[in-house]
Amino acid sequence: MVDGFLVIDKPAGISSHDVVNRVRRILGTKKVGHTGTLDPFATGVLPVAVGEGTKAIQFLDEGEKAYDAVVRLGLTTDTLDITGAVLQEHDPAGVAQKQLLDAMASLTGEISQLPPMYSAIKQGGQPLYKLARKGIEVERQPRQVLIRQFELVAFNAPLAKVRVHCSRGTYVRTLADDLGKLLGCGACLTELRRTMSGPFRLADAMTLEQLAGYVEEGTAQQYVIDLPTALSHLEQINLTEPELQKLKNGIPPRDRLLEMSSGLFSLMYAQQVIAVAEQTPDRAISLKRVFN
Repeated sequence: MVDGFLVIDKPAGISSHDVVNRVRRILGTKKVGHTGTLDPFATGVLPVAVGEGTKAIQFLDEGEKAYDAVVRLGLTTDTLDITGAVLQEHDPAGVAQKQLLDAMASLTGEISQLPPMYSAIKQGGQPLYKLARKGIEVERQPRQVLIRQFELVAFNAPLAKVRVHCSRGTYVRTLADDLGKLLGCGACLTELRRTMSGPFRLADAMTLEQLAGYVEEGTAQQYVIDLPTALSHLEQINLTEPELQKLKNGIPPRDRLLEMSSGLFSLMYAQQVIAVAEQTPDRAISLKRVFN
């Protein structure tokens, strides 16, 4: 198996960690991890790192996300989705499409979001969802997120099918809840499917069953997104043979890095990513990660 990333089409009803465990069993390796956690009820793009790919997770550019979702108007739950306990129920029959579109427009652009209690954000070293399950609600700080697109695909009350293109850190459940508050009837998510996470697309995704089939056929390798592709957003420096030998001793090509703008760079040799290095604003050079 080539080191890199698999794009798994996560099924509903299992956690992202469950997916990782399934991939470990299918591939017969422990060196597997995931990026961008999806809620158990959500489906779609879950990038899974394999082998040396696990070392590259921190360098991925997953700042942009896209989702298809279904919002149920008139229903408010404690989890902000259909899996939670119902808190309030109102008749949304009076909500017109124009009113819905206006509310969605007001939630487009840079907005402030309060992270939900049912989230993996840690407070005092404990995930918020564990506190929520005990009936404990704690104060959370609002976050600024960017909603690039909040599009109405179809509306058949009480269900609104929407498409969301947003920044990393956005909670679509919270977006649905905020929409319900603006409309005065409440709302929650009934479906959530991620179609994009940075460079990873639904078109490249496979089910766990398909992955198992590819492994059995011996063709799984062709579906791995390699490190040069996954890290293609980084500026690249192609190493010479002497520079490669120095790098093996922990010495980066300092002079060539200083010629570049500050930031992260991938150091390449023979079209493979050998390391990721960084030049800080004060022109210090450091190796962030060396790959086998």
